[in-house]
Amino acid sequence: MSDRERLRSVFGEDAERYDRCRPGYPSQVFDVLTAAVGEGARVLEIGCGTGQASVPLAGRGFALTALDRSEEMAKIAREHLDDYPSARVVVEDFETWALPPVGFDLVVAATSFHWLDPALRMVKAADALRPRGVLAVVSTHHIAGGSEESFTRIQRCYERFDPLTEPGRRLPTADEIAQDPEEFYRSGRFSRPEFHRYEWEVAYAEEQYLDLLMTYSGHRAMPESAREQLLTCIGRCVEEGGGTITKRYLTQLACAQRLG
Repeated sequence: MSDRERLRSVFGEDAERYDRCRPGYPSQVFDVLTAAVGEGARVLEIGCGTGQASVPLAGRGFALTALDRSEEMAKIAREHLDDYPSARVVVEDFETWALPPVGFDLVVAATSFHWLDPALRMVKAADALRPRGVLAVVSTHHIAGGSEESFTRIQRCYERFDPLTEPGRRLPTADEIAQDPEEFYRSGRFSRPEFHRYEWEVAYAEEQYLDLLMTYSGHRAMPESAREQLLTCIGRCVEEGGGTITKRYLTQLACAQRLG
């Protein structure tokens, strides 16, 4: 099993924690998507998790097919979508899923596109769309801001307990997060993408923040002893910072039309 496969397989191990801890997305993301394809459009969501983007999509009146490879994640997503008769959740891996004969108006990958095979993802996303349909790739980044002093101390915890940590790493600013259209261009299947960017913050109590960290694949894949020492160290940093920590996020939305 490749590292990518191993890491992406851990999310379903604790679906309830994932649902409890993972933040959603700025409402402006869904405003842009609604304007792009109109209410009632047929939408495919790749890697829906427990429904962080699925519920806002269904709430905009889209006819939603949400895929996730984890039965545990899909079960919770179904519960969240129970009030939306036009939404369905399918336990499938997008990379091997047999596409329906009629293309979708919109394909959305919210914090999931990077887990797909780079050799396949653009081509299959285009194949899933009708002509002039839209691919929307949403990515979330932890950026400089928020409780910067605490994160400086936390960096030293990672350097001490996680050997994969780059020494002296600092959080990027929003301007340092690339708006890179190259993958769209290389595929030959999409128009020039439009980028939309939104900065926002969430404040976490110590227990909430440690809970959040346990939803990230890199933390879950660590040896248990090292992970426990890392989390103890991080918890101490949050406590020294007053018992709460504010994380600043950048959500980036890239939208492009299928050519032909």
